[in-house]
Amino acid sequence: MRRPVFALPSWLPVDGFILALVGTVGLAALLPAHGAAATVADGASTGAVALLFFLYGARLSTREALAGLRYWRLHLTVLACTFVAFPVLGLAARVLVPAVLPPTLYTGLLFLCLVPSTIQSSIAFTSLARGNVAAAICAGSFSSLVGIVVTPLLAALVLHGNGGGGFSADALLSIVCQLLLPFVAGQLLRRWWNRRGRAQRVRWGGGGRRVGFPTRHKKVLGLVDRGSILVVVYTAFSAGMVQGIWHQVSPLRLLCLLGVEGVLLTLMLTGTSYGAAKLGFPREDRIAITFAGSKKSLAAGLPMASVLFGAHAGLAVLPLMLFHQMQLMVCAVLAKRYAARAQASADAGTPRHRGAAAPTEETTTAARGSRG
Repeated sequence: MRRPVFALPSWLPVDGFILALVGTVGLAALLPAHGAAATVADGASTGAVALLFFLYGARLSTREALAGLRYWRLHLTVLACTFVAFPVLGLAARVLVPAVLPPTLYTGLLFLCLVPSTIQSSIAFTSLARGNVAAAICAGSFSSLVGIVVTPLLAALVLHGNGGGGFSADALLSIVCQLLLPFVAGQLLRRWWNRRGRAQRVRWGGGGRRVGFPTRHKKVLGLVDRGSILVVVYTAFSAGMVQGIWHQVSPLRLLCLLGVEGVLLTLMLTGTSYGAAKLGFPREDRIAITFAGSKKSLAAGLPMASVLFGAHAGLAVLPLMLFHQMQLMVCAVLAKRYAARAQASADAGTPRHRGAAAPTEETTTAARGSRG
């Protein structure tokens, strides 16, 4: 089984992609883009964002998300956690400004609370914990689809007066051109690929299952995906270096940010777990809700921040990058505990839910190296 790109050995509890992001931030600090180079980097970042959401649309199965509507109670619970509970906690953290967090970092923390849930890592951890994998797939896909529209709208509502500046006509045009249109184009191309695949199966007698282009070239597209994110990060942090905004943040403030994010993650993990139990969900569904409802997508959040914040995206994405690594490390430990309890129940003769799945080598590896 091939390991994912940027995955590290199992004994190293750090996401490899985070190390690549840290290296990119270091490069931007040492060699920021100036003048004509900054113009080129900005253009490359704009193209990278559009490419990211095009690939996002090409890979995301709307049929898969809609087919899982039988889990509608679970979907509503995950959406409420992602787009209601998280933003409420983010707004409540306003009392920490400026004593604990400076306004710039608080804006990034608030933006983190508006980002949609992950897909890959939620599925990986749910599988590792022997939860309802089918529900996790649908919940992650549905959250991502909703987030394409809801996250920018929430940003327009709650970031106004917190450094986001609200919506302007240029920001709205950028969102449509760089996020929505490429996503729709990717969805249309995905449907064309599917129709072409069905036609070829008919032509060749229907022998075998023909996978689509994104699946056949998953490794190459993964490299393009991650490379595009690195371009966006370099451009954002490079602009921050040129403007001197990093002098506004001290190491003590960063430690405070980590502490606040630790509390935020703890509240969401606890709330999703106990809340799902109070709502009467079975164990396997509670696991899916816990992982899908408490996590945030780095892959979706970084390009959105570059569009919403422009040249000020550097500090705005820092809380999301730190939270991403924290959620991977904590959820990996939590998933192993869930798996141990499931194994103990199985040894005692307690049957598993039909939606549960035993962990495989692929999902265990994905849990270690997933970027979310």
